Amino acid sequence: MSTMNPGDGAAMAAAADQLPAEAGPHPVTEKRRSSLLPTMTPWLALGMTLVGSIALFGILGPFLVGDPDQIRDMGLRAPSGSFLLGTTNTGQDVLAQLAYATRGSLEIGVLVGILATVLSAFFGIYGAYRGGFIDEVFSLLSNVFLVIPGLPLVIVISGFVPQSSRGLWTIAVVLAVTSWAASARVLRAQTLSVRHRDYVAAAQTSGEKPWRVIVVEILPNLLPVLASQFVFAVIAAILGEAGLSFIGLGASNSATLGTMLYYAQNGFALSLGAWWWFVPPGLIIALFGMGMSLINFSIDEIINPRLKNLRRHRKLAKRAARLERRRAGSCDSPGPETSGTSNGRVESARDDAPDDAPDDAPDIALDDAHNTALDTDVDAKEEVR
Repeated sequence: MSTMNPGDGAAMAAAADQLPAEAGPHPVTEKRRSSLLPTMTPWLALGMTLVGSIALFGILGPFLVGDPDQIRDMGLRAPSGSFLLGTTNTGQDVLAQLAYATRGSLEIGVLVGILATVLSAFFGIYGAYRGGFIDEVFSLLSNVFLVIPGLPLVIVISGFVPQSSRGLWTIAVVLAVTSWAASARVLRAQTLSVRHRDYVAAAQTSGEKPWRVIVVEILPNLLPVLASQFVFAVIAAILGEAGLSFIGLGASNSATLGTMLYYAQNGFALSLGAWWWFVPPGLIIALFGMGMSLINFSIDEIINPRLKNLRRHRKLAKRAARLERRRAGSCDSPGPETSGTSNGRVESARDDAPDDAPDDAPDIALDDAHNTALDTDVDAKEEVR
């Protein structure tokens, strides 16, 4: 029996250190990363198309149109070749106003989304991780904001702010302060579930600092929840700003979709039949909200495992139904071309089967796939119930 000298182990370790590392990402990391991304569906593609188109219009539109505040001596005009969306009662270009208003509303939506997400993450994640007195105070604060009606509180706070100081940032802060509590409660519940897992306990035992444990170990597991709450905060901010501007409490000296509706109302656009003045801003708000909602529904598949399993089971059921139709087509005896195609599918399936498999192996495989898909579909429906 051969023996190994003590120096041989050190030489082997040194040689192993000199070996090149394997190229490509780790499969576990890739699987975890893919699990944090929503499945591309037609609804998700439609939502991304709507949001992307409106965002591009808000970003690039102001550089392609004229001055939205220029007053012309022509009054209220319907859409024409000179003015694609017509003019207001003072001769201002509605298309130019729509481009600048879309950009202003998007700015408020993104600002409120970021501020509300940061506030909810701080009060929800940090409070739940620290526990004790800090968690109790943060929970009490979030409960107080939850029981206060949001819209009246926004109206009261905006009413106390002087009109000269009521800019985009002021409205964004007001909307963010009144919209973080519900998200903080959800994040607190998720953090309480994650903080007791083994990898978090291992990081705490190894002496990691609390901020590092939160950022590295806990926060990545809450990214889908944070993304969903950010999307919801953006939608709520745009709608809230439009409501405030419609009643005259919006941002002063700022162009938003809400201010367009406000001036259209004061200009009696509805009674005069000037649909081109109030329909475009309302349609932009509706389409942007629908696009963000479709994106949020796709993110829900990551947060709620039942939705993901139900979609997977439905795909299996559809696949089994297709296989069943192919088998039924192969059993029928239609024209020569169809019969040859069906027999070719069965023959290819039999060719793929092992040599020692019986003659009815493709039929048995079809039955197994069909039964498995039906069982999983029934299980998924029972879970949803």
